[in-house]
Amino acid sequence: MYVTMMMTDHMLEPLLQLNVEVPMMHHQVVNQGPFCSQVILVQVNPGETFTIRREDGTLQCIQGPAEVPMMSPNGSIPPIHVPPGYISQVLEDNTGVWRVVVTPHSECYPPSYSPALSPTHHLPPPYMTHPHFIPTSPAAYYPPASHGDVGPHQYYQHRLAPIYPEEILYNMTFLGREEHCKPPPKKLKERIGERQGLSRVTTPPSSTYKSGPQCSATPNGYGKGHASAVATSPGGGASGGSPGTKRAERKARGSPKHTDGEQQESDLDSRREQDVLSGIDKPQVSKIQARSALVSWARAPRAGASGRGQADGAPPTCSYELLLADKGSDGKYRVVYSGEELQYTLTDLRPATDYHVRVSAACNSVKGPDSEARTFTTHSAPPDIPLPPRLSHRTKSSLTLQWKPPVDNGSKITSYILEWDEGKKNGVFRECYFGHQRHFKVMRLCPAVGYTFRVAALNDIGPSRFSTEMVFHTTGSLPQMSVAPRLLRAGPSWLVLEWTRPSSCSPEEEPVYMLEMQDESKVKCVCVCVCVCVRTELSACSAGWRSAPSSVLVCRTGADRPGPPTAPAISDVTPHSFRVTWDPPQDDGGCGDSTYLLEKSEGTSEAIGQWEVAYRGPLREHVCDGLRAATLYSVRVSAIGTGGHSQSTESVLACTLSLPPGPCHPPTIQVPAKHREVNLQWEACDGENESLLYSVEMRGPEQEEDDVTQVYHGTQTECTVASLLPGATYRFRVCAANDAGNGPYSDFLEVTTAAGPPGQCAAPVVSLTSHTCAVVSWEADRSSGADISGYRLSWGQDQDSLELVYSGTDTSYEVSDLEAAVSFCCRLQAVNQVGASPYSEPVWCRTPAAPPDAVAGLRVREAAPSPDRSEPFSPSTCLALAWDEPRCNGQEISHYTIAVGDDHVASSTTCHVIRELQPDTEYSVQVRAENAAGAGPFGPCLRVRTRPLPPPAPRLECAAVGPQSLRLRWGESGKGPLTNQVTYILQMEDRNQRFVPIYRGPSRTYRVQRLSESSRYTFRIQAVSEAGEGLFSETCSFSTTKSVPPTLKAPRVAQLEGNTCEVTWENVPPMRGDRISYVLQVLGGRESEYRQVYKGEDTTFQLSGLQWNSDYRIRVLACRRCLDTSQELCGSFSPSTYFSPRRSPSASAGGAAVAGAASTRGLTDEQFASLIVLGVASFSIFIAYLLQLLI
Repeated sequence: MYVTMMMTDHMLEPLLQLNVEVPMMHHQVVNQGPFCSQVILVQVNPGETFTIRREDGTLQCIQGPAEVPMMSPNGSIPPIHVPPGYISQVLEDNTGVWRVVVTPHSECYPPSYSPALSPTHHLPPPYMTHPHFIPTSPAAYYPPASHGDVGPHQYYQHRLAPIYPEEILYNMTFLGREEHCKPPPKKLKERIGERQGLSRVTTPPSSTYKSGPQCSATPNGYGKGHASAVATSPGGGASGGSPGTKRAERKARGSPKHTDGEQQESDLDSRREQDVLSGIDKPQVSKIQARSALVSWARAPRAGASGRGQADGAPPTCSYELLLADKGSDGKYRVVYSGEELQYTLTDLRPATDYHVRVSAACNSVKGPDSEARTFTTHSAPPDIPLPPRLSHRTKSSLTLQWKPPVDNGSKITSYILEWDEGKKNGVFRECYFGHQRHFKVMRLCPAVGYTFRVAALNDIGPSRFSTEMVFHTTGSLPQMSVAPRLLRAGPSWLVLEWTRPSSCSPEEEPVYMLEMQDESKVKCVCVCVCVCVRTELSACSAGWRSAPSSVLVCRTGADRPGPPTAPAISDVTPHSFRVTWDPPQDDGGCGDSTYLLEKSEGTSEAIGQWEVAYRGPLREHVCDGLRAATLYSVRVSAIGTGGHSQSTESVLACTLSLPPGPCHPPTIQVPAKHREVNLQWEACDGENESLLYSVEMRGPEQEEDDVTQVYHGTQTECTVASLLPGATYRFRVCAANDAGNGPYSDFLEVTTAAGPPGQCAAPVVSLTSHTCAVVSWEADRSSGADISGYRLSWGQDQDSLELVYSGTDTSYEVSDLEAAVSFCCRLQAVNQVGASPYSEPVWCRTPAAPPDAVAGLRVREAAPSPDRSEPFSPSTCLALAWDEPRCNGQEISHYTIAVGDDHVASSTTCHVIRELQPDTEYSVQVRAENAAGAGPFGPCLRVRTRPLPPPAPRLECAAVGPQSLRLRWGESGKGPLTNQVTYILQMEDRNQRFVPIYRGPSRTYRVQRLSESSRYTFRIQAVSEAGEGLFSETCSFSTTKSVPPTLKAPRVAQLEGNTCEVTWENVPPMRGDRISYVLQVLGGRESEYRQVYKGEDTTFQLSGLQWNSDYRIRVLACRRCLDTSQELCGSFSPSTYFSPRRSPSASAGGAAVAGAASTRGLTDEQFASLIVLGVASFSIFIAYLLQLLI
């Protein structure tokens, strides 16, 4: 039987307009028996694509032309998955071929089919109503089979409905017959073309599939055991081909799990899904506020009516991610929302800030790209809450406040609002300032009063919230507090006090009171204790000031009942008594000594019958006697005081002891005794009683009869006694003990140990004969049971560096060549024929101290190591010696002795300065060290020579004095030759009374410049030569003179009306507070000398009574009036000004004439002298030229 699947012509045209490559499926089923497999041939026409779903869910695309054989293991017809709106029908022709035709509802059959086809045969209902092409459940798979058994006449060239992968079907839309002529959109054509290019990468399978004879056991005959598979042909070509190709022999084989085609198809589906998701529009932003905004977006594009949804037929569900950025559209985005909703409200945004949002969609684990970014700007908002104001200054009647501006949130702050409570503390605030300044001074306040302030900022949007309230106090006087507080009531743990308000506080002030309390130990208390003497002091605080404390009030609290004593302790337990002790209670209630009540009862705390008093008294211990052995008792203690009876302590259990056990059998030896240990065993006493303890005692070979040593104490019936002496006799006995005590001891067992190596030697004795020699002696050891063959002595500075220094039979040895004041260690070991003994305990000794070694490294320094200002160092009379510290040999060096010739000098350090020596003299120097052990030898001799005396300081004199300079000289002559290469250092005292050098050189004169006039300066000088630096001279003080006024410029003359002229000159400012006056002189007519016409402080003077057409010369000088000395210092005259008054009709003409005369004939004295010099020089040159011509 052959089955062919075909699509009608009515569906062909709309599907072809999608321009998607689809498979042509012509199924032919060959029936070879009821239990044999059937082969379905699928013919794929050129340009078509056939899609196969594998068992693992992957898809494989086979591109035509190809013929794909598929095998049905159980002979059933495969399910035909059709799109919505289509049905599948099974038709049978006259030749017995079954064809499956897929047609729309109420459509006629295509004319290419035979009219003999009967529409009466249909597929079973499960195959007819499947809503999709390819199911999501891998229920039925048909492996391809070999081809060649079906003739070419069985293939029909009809285009069938395409089979799309599941991912592509979500975005497909089938067109109706009325829309099949409409051209597809341009973007859709481009995407379809791209998908066609991607689908061509797959090739038809080149494998031959074989099936086994097994049949499926599932109800419909399909199972995983018959999954589709692909077989490879021997030639490596495609198994499908054109009609008429010979079919190969079929063999049974399984299908592969994965192929490259399936992976490529999966990548293709993902890319197709991403292409669809990339069409999402950018989000929309609405309801924009200062700190929030609503973002919405459109739903992602989905597949149409022919697209595939989820496995259950529901439409696909997409999730969306909303991304936000505030650093530009290309900045870093962060995910703020992820879910299936189509809108989201953004919160916590910053006002007046640009934000960028974009959205992306994800469907079926495939995430699409992000949409384009949408930009929006939040609105401005009122400013943030400002910081609280701070106090910058305060007085008794004012407070100056400052505050910082807050964040303006996009709108500039225009003003600030400062409010206060006017010091009323009622929570009502009034505005005290409104403006743009950030500081304000509140005036007319009361002293020592606290005021509360708060501030808010205001911009164009609105005001901010007020800041934290701050309280500031004005300054004020200290409140007085002298009256002590009064005691109203007193209790065991409390006191009630009262006091009066200070009279110095005004009614507006609210003073704060501080109550201080001290107990008898002068420690400040946090709470009042019981029955304690308390001292209290009271002080008042107002506006940050604190008054003096009041007088002291002494009061006492009342008594209270004592607390319970500590838990009683049980000791000295015997079969018939035990001792009970306890400590007093920590809190005695203030009543002093207490009486204690001890109660006891027989039995545990759960079975206590009646308590009986065992003791009543002041003592804190009691012995309870007359008790029964091995009986449990409970005891408790309570305290009784003047304040009442305390609670009883928790009951404590005490059990009396039992009676002691009976005697034990003597111990026995099961193993022969060794030279160092013995193993003892004994029988248990009173049967197998595990509560018994056994004690084993030993008597040594040299111990007295009553001198025994306990070597074991425990519950075992055997023990090993070690650390015995070899070849010695020991005696052992045992006794048993329980809670009642020890039983009688058994008889002694006498045991002799075997001979062994020597025991540990006694510590040797070290005797020091000198600081380099020591004698070590020891006693012979005979406790090993064998004769000693020799001794070994080890010696060293510590236990890690011990070396063998002696081995022999002597009992002493002398160690020599030791170092002084060094600790040494030694130990001894004995050897016999059995072996060597352990080393003895180490013995330490220290060699005695010795005088120090000889001093080395004696040298001379250029200067003293620690200069002493009181004793200056001079290389001519002093020697600075230094040397290396020698080894002290165990005693600290007390001092050094320096031998300079026949003289000896002591020094406590390794450097010393020898003074009062002769200049330019040679000395022999040696040094030795001394300590408590004696003096060491002198070191090598050092010959040194002192330097010559340095030159003395010259006498300092002042050669010339000026207002801003002093010329100093020293020595005999400032122009004499230099001798001995002497260098002089001149120093001057500065304002800090320190001398600083101002000159250093061989010259004997120096001019000190840049000084202040009428000032006193102090100098000193020092001479330096090769012999060293000499002493400074005595300080000399010199004063500068006062400066005379400067020379003025030539005065200016202006002719006024008539024969009057006005003379003006420049002004000189006061000099160091001294006033300046001017002297004006005139030379005119036949006068031969200048005459003074004016003296004063003005810079203008009018001359009158002048003669017409007469020559006049005028000059001026400045005079300084010294206030301290009443001296008048006059400067030099200015250059003279020449003028001649002229008669003119008007004052302007006269002024011009005088100015013209002054300009033509007004030569100054300096100009006139220069003309004379120039004329004489020219005449001299002319004479010289004539003489040269004549010669």
